[in-house]
Amino acid sequence: MKTKKNILVAPLNWGLGHAARCIPIINALSENGFNPVIASDGVALELLKKEFPALTFIELPSYKIEYPKKGRYFKLKLVLNGHKIIKAILLEKSKTKQIIKNYKIEGIISDNRLGVQNKKVPSVFITHQLKVLTGNTTWLSTKMHEKIINKFNECWVPDVDGAINLSGVLGHPKKTPKNTKYIGPLSRLRKKDIPLKYDLMVILSGPEPQRTLLEEKLIGELTDYEGKIIFIKGKIEEKQTITNQNQFTFYNFMNSDELEIAFNESKAILCRSGYTTVMDLAFLGKKAFFIPTPGQYEQEYLAKKFKEEGIAPKSKQETFTLNKLLKLDVYKGFLNFEQNIDWTELFNIFNKKTDS
Repeated sequence: MKTKKNILVAPLNWGLGHAARCIPIINALSENGFNPVIASDGVALELLKKEFPALTFIELPSYKIEYPKKGRYFKLKLVLNGHKIIKAILLEKSKTKQIIKNYKIEGIISDNRLGVQNKKVPSVFITHQLKVLTGNTTWLSTKMHEKIINKFNECWVPDVDGAINLSGVLGHPKKTPKNTKYIGPLSRLRKKDIPLKYDLMVILSGPEPQRTLLEEKLIGELTDYEGKIIFIKGKIEEKQTITNQNQFTFYNFMNSDELEIAFNESKAILCRSGYTTVMDLAFLGKKAFFIPTPGQYEQEYLAKKFKEEGIAPKSKQETFTLNKLLKLDVYKGFLNFEQNIDWTELFNIFNKKTDS
């Protein structure tokens, strides 16, 4: 009997988005005869443990990404914490070498974990940001990112290569790295023909303290909302908790199956404009209202893009009011987006020999 190849899947712990979009990849690996081994840290690791309790999990060094309370200081905070991130990357590079040896790893899929790569095994990098927006330093951050991408055998962009796409200039710069492959959008969710139960679904994610700040802001602003609200806080805890309060039904977290039902049962979605959420909305064909994470250029760009395209309205976190949400009806929402990924062709990379 042929032994299954062990493939290391390592998403960045920056909110839940990177881990969530790795779920369909992990499922596809299992379905195509590979054995996924998961490596991450924090809530990203906890989410995947709940989704795949039977798999092997390894904790990687944390990048210790911290958000300031005021979004305009986000870039400064990243610069000041740069030494911590560099230290974590060097540590994970060393740890990856050890993991390959200890777990007999024969392939790597890294979702934005910059140090999870090794020349001895085929290594794939996943990103939707070939152009890394950082204001007046975009040229520098993009060049630095490209240097990292070029260390991998392939770079998978979860979007289509064409004028009608989801990531805009982020995934479609004028010049792309030579190892780029557009694999199509990724989502763990699918559209279901089931009756609507909620007028609004609120789903939160992202690093603290911004997740909590938005939670508190929305609970206050939505107190006078006339309709049923399902509110998913995005707090990955040991046990799921459900509480009802007036028009709200609160969940601390949901697994993928529960989320799929909740999304399909909801008329409209209020959320961050993270790219993983954008892909989910596109697969489900939903109407959405975006509140980008303050200071996060990528989310601000995506929210602006979809507003200009007449797909979804947006608001800054500090200026959001219930009245702004009521403008949702004049926007067309996301069209139902289906994409069939050729996993067999993609996973062929793990059957090739690399230079040792």
